[in-house]
Amino acid sequence: MPAANLNRRFLLLLPLALAACGDGDEVAFNALRYNDLPPIQMNVASIKIEQRFVPSGVAPDVSNQDPAPPVEALKAMAGDRLQAFGTANTAVFAILDASLTQEGDVVLGSLAVSLTILDNSGTQIGFAQARVQSRRTGQLNHIRTVLYDMTKSMMTDMNIEFEYQIRHNLRDWLTNDIAPETPVEQTPIGQSPSPGQPPQPAQPVPDQPAQPYRPQTYPPAQPYQPQPYQPEPYQPPGAAQPYPPPTPEQPPR
Repeated sequence: MPAANLNRRFLLLLPLALAACGDGDEVAFNALRYNDLPPIQMNVASIKIEQRFVPSGVAPDVSNQDPAPPVEALKAMAGDRLQAFGTANTAVFAILDASLTQEGDVVLGSLAVSLTILDNSGTQIGFAQARVQSRRTGQLNHIRTVLYDMTKSMMTDMNIEFEYQIRHNLRDWLTNDIAPETPVEQTPIGQSPSPGQPPQPAQPVPDQPAQPYRPQTYPPAQPYQPQPYQPEPYQPPGAAQPYPPPTPEQPPR
């Protein structure tokens, strides 16, 4: 084959070869999982996961370009962390929002989930909700990397917020205490344990309810009653007493 034809064919195939090399060098994105975090054990018989939010898939939605779509990341969080350790009732984990939208060079992310406890008749007897948001601005040349990092960061915040809301709103439905607070040892100042005896564990001090403030009451002051003036009766002076004469001096002896 003439050399001119070979050169022409090489030039035509060069863009395809470069594109193939670019695809092979694409960054690998790991799936987002959370089974390395402490499990949240619930006193329920079963746990259900419900997806109540569906991305539109059209602009400005860009969640379909995320290597780790937020919906799948939230499902992984619920599956990895929530565990049923009871004999009655149901916990329903619902995905309320998992959106990623782009407007120009601004990407907005929003996640929202809820956890509802239902008794065997379907009546709600417990509820908790968690929300996180994020905003990214700047050059978006590698949109897939931007969306992946954004989702990973939001899911870190969601794990913290979700655990916090369960701890404060569904504490009675936990079979394990999430991230328990370390009790402070109560040792009198200047006192140490006797030699050869191990230190005694700290005893919890029950909370004492605050006593309501009760102001002291005082009897009302008696109104001032003016007393009428009563002059004393006039007493005339008595008769003048005669002045005694001086005593004569005695002559010296």
